[in-house]
Amino acid sequence: MITGSNTTARITPAMEQGRQTILLVDDEEIIIDVTGLMLKQIGVEVVTAHNGAEAIDLYQTHQTHIDLVILDMVMPGMGGGDTYDRLKAINPDVRVILSSGYSLDEEASAILDRGCSDFIQKPFDLQSLSQKIQDVLA
Repeated sequence: MITGSNTTARITPAMEQGRQTILLVDDEEIIIDVTGLMLKQIGVEVVTAHNGAEAIDLYQTHQTHIDLVILDMVMPGMGGGDTYDRLKAINPDVRVILSSGYSLDEEASAILDRGCSDFIQKPFDLQSLSQKIQDVLA
């Protein structure tokens, strides 16, 4: 168990052994920093990308080591929807949690309908992030 800011996050045995690697994609440095720290707190390795193109390059090179992608929906240049479609073209079984500061809207729903694994709304806490990851990786 990890405790922090009035929440308790459950840690799976695989997470305790550091077996998961998550590609975190967001154009905002503060989101990369804070979410990266949260992910490290729950025992996963974090790889970061600051835009869709960088995410595609990293995933293409390291897809066998990346278990999950947390993908910001709204980014300049290549947005979350296009990035997701390109990740899916590389690996039809890619697991992606779509992340947005906006509530689940038509665009996010369309991405989920195309096979995206789940959605999490920003800001999220350690408990909700941990639970989403566990649900998707289960």
